[in-house]
Amino acid sequence: MKTTLFINGKRTMPSPKVLLNSENLRAKKSLGQNFLTDVSVSETIVSKSRLTPFDVVLEIGAGLGALTVFAAKAAERVFAVEADRTLIPLLEKQLAAKKAGNVEIIRKSILRLNLEDLDLPSGTTLVVLGNLPYNISSQVLVYLIHNRRFVDRAVLMFQKELAERISAAPDSKDYGRLSVMLQYCAKTRILTEVPASSFFPRPKVDSAVLEVDFLDTLPFPAKNEAFLFQTIKAAFGKRRKTLKNALTQSQLPLDAGGVAQGLENAGIDPARRAETLSVEEFARLSDALGELADQG
Repeated sequence: MKTTLFINGKRTMPSPKVLLNSENLRAKKSLGQNFLTDVSVSETIVSKSRLTPFDVVLEIGAGLGALTVFAAKAAERVFAVEADRTLIPLLEKQLAAKKAGNVEIIRKSILRLNLEDLDLPSGTTLVVLGNLPYNISSQVLVYLIHNRRFVDRAVLMFQKELAERISAAPDSKDYGRLSVMLQYCAKTRILTEVPASSFFPRPKVDSAVLEVDFLDTLPFPAKNEAFLFQTIKAAFGKRRKTLKNALTQSQLPLDAGGVAQGLENAGIDPARRAETLSVEEFARLSDALGELADQG
Protein backbone atom coordinates (compact mmCIF):
# COMPACT_ATOMS: atom_id res chain seq x y z
CA MET A 1 0.00 0.00 0.00
CA LYS A 2 1.44 3.35 -1.01
CA THR A 3 1.50 5.74 1.92
CA THR A 4 3.82 8.52 0.73
CA LEU A 5 1.94 11.60 -0.42
CA PHE A 6 2.69 14.79 -2.30
CA ILE A 7 0.60 17.79 -1.23
CA ASN A 8 0.98 21.04 -3.17
CA GLY A 9 4.25 19.70 -4.54
CA LYS A 10 5.70 18.99 -1.07
CA ARG A 11 7.16 15.60 -0.23
CA THR A 12 5.42 14.26 2.87
CA MET A 13 5.89 11.60 5.50
CA PRO A 14 4.15 8.24 5.16
CA SER A 15 0.54 9.30 5.66
CA PRO A 16 -0.33 9.15 9.38
CA LYS A 17 -3.99 8.78 8.49
CA VAL A 18 -3.34 5.72 6.32
CA LEU A 19 -0.94 4.21 8.85
CA LEU A 20 -3.42 4.64 11.69
CA ASN A 21 -6.30 3.31 9.64
CA SER A 22 -4.29 0.21 8.78
CA GLU A 23 -4.41 -0.74 12.46
CA ASN A 24 -7.89 0.68 13.14
CA LEU A 25 -6.41 3.43 15.27
CA ARG A 26 -7.26 7.09 15.70
CA ALA A 27 -5.21 10.04 16.86
CA LYS A 28 -5.92 10.50 20.56
CA LYS A 29 -7.09 13.98 21.43
CA SER A 30 -6.54 13.23 25.12
CA LEU A 31 -2.82 12.78 24.41
CA GLY A 32 -2.60 15.84 22.17
CA GLN A 33 -1.53 13.72 19.19
CA ASN A 34 -0.82 15.67 15.98
CA PHE A 35 1.48 13.75 13.65
CA LEU A 36 3.91 15.45 11.25
CA THR A 37 3.14 14.96 7.55
CA ASP A 38 5.73 17.25 5.94
CA VAL A 39 9.09 15.52 5.58
CA SER A 40 10.87 18.86 5.13
CA VAL A 41 9.87 19.87 8.66
CA SER A 42 11.38 16.69 10.09
CA GLU A 43 14.56 17.22 8.08
CA THR A 44 14.75 20.84 9.22
CA ILE A 45 14.34 19.98 12.90
CA VAL A 46 17.02 17.30 12.79
CA SER A 47 19.33 19.52 10.74
CA LYS A 48 18.97 22.42 13.19
CA SER A 49 19.67 20.01 16.05
CA ARG A 50 23.30 19.88 14.82
CA LEU A 51 23.54 16.14 15.45
CA THR A 52 26.84 14.34 14.95
CA PRO A 53 27.55 10.61 14.57
CA PHE A 54 28.69 10.64 18.21
CA ASP A 55 25.50 12.08 19.69
CA VAL A 56 22.89 10.20 21.72
CA VAL A 57 19.32 11.42 21.17
CA LEU A 58 16.37 11.29 23.53
CA GLU A 59 13.18 11.74 21.52
CA ILE A 60 10.06 12.68 23.44
CA GLY A 61 6.92 11.31 21.84
CA ALA A 62 8.26 9.28 18.92
CA GLY A 63 4.75 8.66 17.57
CA LEU A 64 4.98 7.18 14.07
CA GLY A 65 8.68 7.93 13.69
CA ALA A 66 8.55 11.21 11.74
CA LEU A 67 11.61 12.54 13.57
CA THR A 68 13.00 9.21 14.73
CA VAL A 69 14.09 7.92 11.33
CA PHE A 70 16.04 11.11 10.53
CA ALA A 71 17.61 11.28 14.00
CA ALA A 72 18.68 7.64 13.68
CA LYS A 73 20.55 8.45 10.46
CA ALA A 74 22.36 11.41 12.01
CA ALA A 75 23.18 10.21 15.54
CA GLU A 76 24.93 7.26 17.12
CA ARG A 77 21.93 6.15 19.14
CA VAL A 78 18.31 7.17 19.75
CA PHE A 79 16.13 6.54 22.78
CA ALA A 80 12.59 6.92 21.41
CA VAL A 81 10.10 7.53 24.22
CA GLU A 82 6.45 6.83 23.43
CA ALA A 83 3.66 6.63 26.01
CA ASP A 84 0.94 5.37 23.64
CA ARG A 85 1.53 1.62 23.47
CA THR A 86 -0.93 1.20 20.60
CA LEU A 87 1.50 3.11 18.34
CA ILE A 88 4.51 0.93 19.12
CA PRO A 89 3.86 -1.75 16.44
CA LEU A 90 3.51 0.94 13.77
CA LEU A 91 6.64 2.71 15.01
CA GLU A 92 8.58 -0.55 14.94
CA LYS A 93 7.48 -1.19 11.34
CA GLN A 94 8.59 2.28 10.26
CA LEU A 95 11.98 1.86 11.92
CA ALA A 96 12.46 -1.59 10.42
CA ALA A 97 11.57 -0.29 6.95
CA LYS A 98 14.24 2.40 7.31
CA LYS A 99 16.72 -0.07 8.85
CA ALA A 100 17.05 2.13 11.93
CA GLY A 101 18.65 -0.47 14.15
CA ASN A 102 20.19 2.08 16.50
CA VAL A 103 16.83 3.06 18.02
CA GLU A 104 15.67 1.79 21.41
CA ILE A 105 11.96 2.30 22.06
CA ILE A 106 11.00 3.17 25.64
CA ARG A 107 7.34 2.48 26.36
CA LYS A 108 6.42 5.05 29.01
CA SER A 109 5.65 8.69 29.59
CA ILE A 110 8.72 10.93 29.54
CA LEU A 111 7.62 12.33 32.90
CA ARG A 112 8.07 8.87 34.44
CA LEU A 113 11.47 8.20 32.90
CA ASN A 114 14.49 8.28 35.20
CA LEU A 115 17.35 9.39 32.99
CA GLU A 116 19.80 7.72 35.36
CA ASP A 117 18.40 4.40 34.15
CA LEU A 118 19.51 4.97 30.55
CA ASP A 119 22.54 3.01 29.44
CA LEU A 120 24.76 6.01 28.76
CA PRO A 121 28.56 5.99 28.54
CA SER A 122 30.21 8.02 31.28
CA GLY A 123 30.22 11.73 30.49
CA THR A 124 27.66 11.45 27.71
CA THR A 125 24.90 14.05 27.59
CA LEU A 126 21.73 13.86 25.54
CA VAL A 127 20.35 15.87 22.67
CA VAL A 128 16.59 15.98 23.22
CA LEU A 129 14.15 16.19 20.32
CA GLY A 130 10.39 16.19 20.31
CA ASN A 131 7.08 17.35 18.92
CA LEU A 132 5.47 18.00 22.28
CA PRO A 133 1.74 17.69 22.93
CA TYR A 134 0.36 20.90 24.37
CA ASN A 135 -1.10 19.25 27.46
CA ILE A 136 2.32 18.28 28.87
CA SER A 137 4.63 20.84 27.23
CA SER A 138 5.15 22.89 30.38
CA GLN A 139 5.69 19.79 32.52
CA VAL A 140 8.28 18.48 30.06
CA LEU A 141 10.22 21.75 30.22
CA VAL A 142 10.29 21.66 34.01
CA TYR A 143 11.36 18.00 33.84
CA LEU A 144 14.26 18.89 31.53
CA ILE A 145 15.33 21.79 33.74
CA HIS A 146 15.51 19.50 36.75
CA ASN A 147 17.35 16.84 34.71
CA ARG A 148 19.61 19.15 32.74
CA ARG A 149 22.78 17.51 34.06
CA PHE A 150 21.98 14.75 31.56
CA VAL A 151 21.10 17.11 28.69
CA ASP A 152 23.32 19.21 26.44
CA ARG A 153 20.54 20.85 24.41
CA ALA A 154 17.00 20.33 23.25
CA VAL A 155 15.17 21.15 20.03
CA LEU A 156 11.45 20.99 20.68
CA MET A 157 8.28 21.86 18.84
CA PHE A 158 5.53 23.69 20.74
CA GLN A 159 2.40 25.54 19.93
CA LYS A 160 3.66 28.89 18.68
CA GLU A 161 2.09 30.86 21.51
CA LEU A 162 3.87 28.77 24.15
CA ALA A 163 7.22 29.02 22.35
CA GLU A 164 6.86 32.81 22.36
CA ARG A 165 6.05 32.82 26.07
CA ILE A 166 9.06 30.66 26.90
CA SER A 167 11.45 32.93 25.04
CA ALA A 168 9.83 36.22 26.14
CA ALA A 169 11.87 39.01 27.71
CA PRO A 170 11.07 40.78 31.01
CA ASP A 171 8.45 43.52 31.00
CA SER A 172 6.25 41.77 28.47
CA LYS A 173 2.87 40.11 28.89
CA ASP A 174 4.28 36.75 27.71
CA TYR A 175 7.08 36.69 30.29
CA GLY A 176 6.26 34.23 33.05
CA ARG A 177 7.36 31.42 35.31
CA LEU A 178 8.68 29.18 32.52
CA SER A 179 10.49 32.10 30.88
CA VAL A 180 12.45 32.79 34.07
CA MET A 181 13.14 29.17 34.98
CA LEU A 182 14.46 28.34 31.54
CA GLN A 183 16.43 31.54 31.01
CA TYR A 184 18.07 30.99 34.40
CA CYS A 185 19.86 27.91 33.08
CA ALA A 186 19.67 28.02 29.28
CA LYS A 187 19.74 30.15 26.17
CA THR A 188 16.60 29.87 24.08
CA ARG A 189 15.70 30.89 20.55
CA ILE A 190 12.95 30.14 18.08
CA LEU A 191 14.47 28.36 15.08
CA THR A 192 11.52 28.16 12.72
CA GLU A 193 7.74 28.21 12.54
CA VAL A 194 5.64 25.30 11.34
CA PRO A 195 2.16 25.81 9.87
CA ALA A 196 -0.80 23.82 11.15
CA SER A 197 -1.13 22.28 7.69
CA SER A 198 2.01 20.22 8.39
CA PHE A 199 0.15 17.96 10.84
CA PHE A 200 -2.56 15.31 10.96
CA PRO A 201 -4.98 15.86 12.50
CA ARG A 202 -4.57 19.54 11.72
CA PRO A 203 -4.33 21.59 14.94
CA LYS A 204 -6.07 24.93 15.33
CA VAL A 205 -2.82 26.89 15.69
CA ASP A 206 0.65 27.02 14.16
CA SER A 207 3.70 25.64 15.93
CA ALA A 208 7.27 26.81 16.45
CA VAL A 209 10.55 24.97 16.95
CA LEU A 210 12.52 26.17 19.97
CA GLU A 211 16.16 25.50 20.74
CA VAL A 212 17.10 25.19 24.41
CA ASP A 213 20.86 25.26 24.95
CA PHE A 214 21.62 24.46 28.58
CA LEU A 215 24.45 26.48 30.09
CA ASP A 216 27.57 24.91 31.57
CA THR A 217 28.03 27.95 33.83
CA LEU A 218 25.09 29.86 35.27
CA PRO A 219 25.47 33.66 34.96
CA PHE A 220 23.40 34.31 38.10
CA PRO A 221 23.48 31.15 40.25
CA ALA A 222 21.09 31.09 43.18
CA LYS A 223 22.31 29.80 46.52
CA ASN A 224 19.36 27.42 46.69
CA GLU A 225 17.94 26.53 43.28
CA ALA A 226 14.89 24.74 44.66
CA PHE A 227 13.99 27.83 46.68
CA LEU A 228 14.58 30.02 43.62
CA PHE A 229 12.00 28.02 41.65
CA GLN A 230 9.58 28.27 44.60
CA THR A 231 10.10 32.04 44.64
CA ILE A 232 9.47 32.34 40.92
CA LYS A 233 6.30 30.25 41.22
CA ALA A 234 5.10 32.36 44.16
CA ALA A 235 5.80 35.65 42.38
CA PHE A 236 3.82 34.65 39.29
CA GLY A 237 1.08 32.91 41.27
CA LYS A 238 -0.76 36.21 41.52
CA ARG A 239 0.92 38.15 38.76
CA ARG A 240 -1.53 41.06 38.87
CA LYS A 241 -0.57 41.81 42.43
CA THR A 242 2.55 43.59 43.62
CA LEU A 243 5.53 41.41 44.50
CA LYS A 244 5.01 42.05 48.19
CA ASN A 245 1.39 40.93 48.10
CA ALA A 246 1.98 37.98 45.77
CA LEU A 247 4.84 36.62 47.88
CA THR A 248 3.05 37.22 51.18
CA GLN A 249 -0.02 35.32 49.96
CA SER A 250 2.05 32.40 48.65
CA GLN A 251 3.31 29.17 50.21
CA LEU A 252 6.72 30.66 51.00
CA PRO A 253 7.60 30.29 54.70
CA LEU A 254 7.63 34.05 55.34
CA ASP A 255 5.09 36.50 56.70
CA ALA A 256 4.47 40.00 55.36
CA GLY A 257 7.30 41.43 57.45
CA GLY A 258 9.76 38.82 56.23
CA VAL A 259 8.79 39.38 52.61
CA ALA A 260 9.17 43.14 52.99
CA GLN A 261 12.58 42.71 54.58
CA GLY A 262 13.70 40.31 51.86
CA LEU A 263 12.66 42.71 49.12
CA GLU A 264 14.52 45.52 50.86
CA ASN A 265 17.64 43.38 51.28
CA ALA A 266 17.53 42.48 47.59
CA GLY A 267 17.11 46.13 46.59
CA ILE A 268 13.79 45.48 44.83
CA ASP A 269 10.80 47.82 45.04
CA PRO A 270 7.94 45.88 46.71
CA ALA A 271 5.43 47.64 44.41
CA ARG A 272 6.90 46.03 41.29
CA ARG A 273 5.25 43.03 39.65
CA ALA A 274 6.81 39.68 38.80
CA GLU A 275 6.96 40.21 35.04
CA THR A 276 9.30 43.21 35.48
CA LEU A 277 12.08 41.26 37.21
CA SER A 278 15.10 39.95 35.33
CA VAL A 279 16.61 36.53 36.01
CA GLU A 280 19.39 38.23 37.94
CA GLU A 281 16.87 40.02 40.17
CA PHE A 282 14.95 36.80 40.82
CA ALA A 283 18.17 35.09 41.89
CA ARG A 284 19.02 38.01 44.19
CA LEU A 285 15.51 38.05 45.65
CA SER A 286 15.55 34.29 46.21
CA ASP A 287 18.85 34.50 48.07
CA ALA A 288 17.55 37.31 50.30
CA LEU A 289 14.26 35.59 51.08
CA GLY A 290 16.00 32.26 51.60
CA GLU A 291 18.34 33.68 54.22
CA LEU A 292 15.40 35.05 56.18
CA ALA A 293 13.46 31.77 55.83
CA ASP A 294 16.47 29.87 57.21
CA GLN A 295 16.66 32.23 60.17
CA GLY A 296 12.96 31.90 60.90
